[in-house]
Amino acid sequence: MERFDFPPTKNKRPIRCLAALVLISLSGCLPATTGGAEGIGFRQARFEEISAMRQYRDCVEDGYRVAEDASRNQQSAGYRTSARIIENCEAELAPDVQGLAQEERMQAYAVSILNYIKAGDIEKAQANLNTFKDAYAGFDLYLPSGASFIDTIGVLTGKSSALPGAKMAMLNLSQDVRAEIQRARFWMHN
Repeated sequence: MERFDFPPTKNKRPIRCLAALVLISLSGCLPATTGGAEGIGFRQARFEEISAMRQYRDCVEDGYRVAEDASRNQQSAGYRTSARIIENCEAELAPDVQGLAQEERMQAYAVSILNYIKAGDIEKAQANLNTFKDAYAGFDLYLPSGASFIDTIGVLTGKSSALPGAKMAMLNLSQDVRAEIQRARFWMHN
């Protein structure tokens, strides 16, 4: 058997390039770690937020079901119960998740205000409207007609109906509500 001896190479550049290429390709196989305990803490906090919102949504769904039953059975007491359930859902929400799903929570609280009106509890509707304005200062919901929820409920509960005509004209109300207010004012004075 013959043995071949390769002449020693003086240029080691190709070997170094090959070694660098192997190291680079193997570095892709190493697991990347991100923050260790900080990542776990973030995940735990996110899990708690998700759990709290899931409980909130389940609670609100219970309130909606009670309102549907009240509508089906034509019982105004069911609307009051539904409003209380939704109000309690908001109250039981932990402070660290108060900023989550703000629009969804505004809509649910608005439904509770409407349910108090349907139940005939105008004073509680007014009180909850004030709570709504304080909790979501600077925000409003808009009805399908484009009217302001806060302005409309303020008029329906009598809180804004005592305003003079010029200020009433500045409220963002639907044409139907505006016409009804004008009709009521006409018959009060004539």
